[in-house]
Amino acid sequence: MKQYSQSFKALMLTAVMALPSMAFAAEPAMMKDGMMVDHKGMTVYTFDKDAGGKSMCNGECAKNWPPMMAPAGAKAEGKWSVIKRDDGMMQYAYDGKPLYTFMKDEKPGEMKGDGMKDVWHVMHESQK
Repeated sequence: MKQYSQSFKALMLTAVMALPSMAFAAEPAMMKDGMMVDHKGMTVYTFDKDAGGKSMCNGECAKNWPPMMAPAGAKAEGKWSVIKRDDGMMQYAYDGKPLYTFMKDEKPGEMKGDGMKDVWHVMHESQK
């Protein structure tokens, strides 16, 4: 029984020590081929009209440019932050810039929204 108890404690200690690295691996998006993509590989965009860490893309805009929604309890870490949208939902931001995908990007790697109306831009490595 004592052996079992020590093994269980060692297993629990290993699990607890692994948590910080698991949390790091769960960033909302990552860099791939010089641009930011979500976990489905879809391109991530910023909107020039956003200011002061606030999203200005609501209503019809948010249907075309779905915000990268943050789950309940998501916390700021490093350059990642969580902002409150006008509808009360939470959205991820990176370095103060709210993040979005584009509804016309149909498969990973597409960037159909880059430069749209001169206000939508792919989040690039140089911005990170």
